Amino acid sequence: MNKNVEKEIQQNHMQIRFDARSVNEGLARMMVAAFMTELNPTIEELADVKTAVSEAVTNAIIHAYQKETEQVELICDRKDEELTIQIVDHGIGMENVEQAMEPFYTTKPELERSGMGFAFMEAFMDQVKVESEPEKGTRVTMKKNIGSPIER
Repeated sequence: MNKNVEKEIQQNHMQIRFDARSVNEGLARMMVAAFMTELNPTIEELADVKTAVSEAVTNAIIHAYQKETEQVELICDRKDEELTIQIVDHGIGMENVEQAMEPFYTTKPELERSGMGFAFMEAFMDQVKVESEPEKGTRVTMKKNIGSPIER
């Protein structure tokens, strides 16, 4: 084998859809955990990602739809040590993303929501980006480097 041959970039992709029902939050967590096993994550990295996914999926289920028959998309991509996770809904969207991302902000206080979902996502992931348009839905994109940090 030629020593000058560069290591091929390993990539992987997964995309699933599931009903916007609270029982499927656990399914999303487990799918992401299984997807990221090829990166050999630490227990802490695994817990961080599962918590962030839980918060993003729960937000989509609780805030995006008025009925349970709609779908949430979970998209995972891996390139080298970088894991990218997207949670997408096609629900009511948000008019003010910055306000929604403020700690303790919630549109459902009657459900005893703490308003810390986005704060937890930002604490546990390296990057969080939220795109939303009223009546069209929301896309939460989260990135985390697993294992050795990639030099930037």
